[in-house]
Amino acid sequence: NRAALPTMERVALAANSCWFKSGDAVFKPYRLAPELNSFSGRPRILAVPRNSPESRPMLVVQAEGNPARLDAFGPMINGPDGERIKRDVLRWAGGATGC
Repeated sequence: NRAALPTMERVALAANSCWFKSGDAVFKPYRLAPELNSFSGRPRILAVPRNSPESRPMLVVQAEGNPARLDAFGPMINGPDGERIKRDVLRWAGGATGC
């Protein structure tokens, strides 16, 4: 399914496994905050500071529509790992599951 919600569910599962649970140094200071049940029609995942989850997200990945249109923004996208993050998200959104 290429709609926003199933796309973001795939991205969330892979991001959790590959970025947060794997011990990836880039994501070690953060934790995953999924917001998949969005009333705005834009399911999303956030990378928030591990010890301050109420703080401003450092990364937002969201989708809307069918087929899903992805958007990623925040300080991490503009940083040195932004291109890798974009590649990972696009790969997972397309159905890949590996890290």
